[in-house]
Amino acid sequence: MRLDAGNDFGDRAMAMFGEYEEMTVYRPGTTIPDTKAMVEKTAEHLAKGTPVICEAAFIYYNNYCAVDILRKTETGYDFYEVKNAPMVYDQFIRDAGFQYYIMNRCKLNIGKIFIVTHGEDEENPFVSNDVTVKAKGYAKWINDNIWDLNRMQKQPEEVQIEIGEQCTKPYECWYYGYCHHLSEVEVNE
Repeated sequence: MRLDAGNDFGDRAMAMFGEYEEMTVYRPGTTIPDTKAMVEKTAEHLAKGTPVICEAAFIYYNNYCAVDILRKTETGYDFYEVKNAPMVYDQFIRDAGFQYYIMNRCKLNIGKIFIVTHGEDEENPFVSNDVTVKAKGYAKWINDNIWDLNRMQKQPEEVQIEIGEQCTKPYECWYYGYCHHLSEVEVNE
């Protein structure tokens, strides 16, 4: 239910600057995004100078991101990450920092970075919060750590990490059920 509300909020936010082009492409017969096709479609629209691009996709050394809204400026693009939340949380800024890092490495000139939260009512449904300085400030940290993540991704063995707070904060990990199931199996053996 909460995910659906977030998706609805994000879908409505796509039109906050008027007409837009959406980059979402699905693999045939599925609802699984075709990331390669999305990256290619994004490159076409960037080359054309499309004023507002939604779900713009980028890949840099197997690191993928899809940006909610790119809005063309005189010098490049500003980007807007949409969150169905009443305020900006630090994990949103870290996420935007990662996206900025990937786009910057893909040679896209990014000016300002905004986190869009919900407004007080339907008259003012969207609030754009400028997080440019903080989000861009994560670039060095991301660069220092991203290569370790890529290395781990290619290891033949699973990374072994103790179950802990990182399993649920800031979000529940996609592998929560898998890891917790394995933990229960080990205890019962």
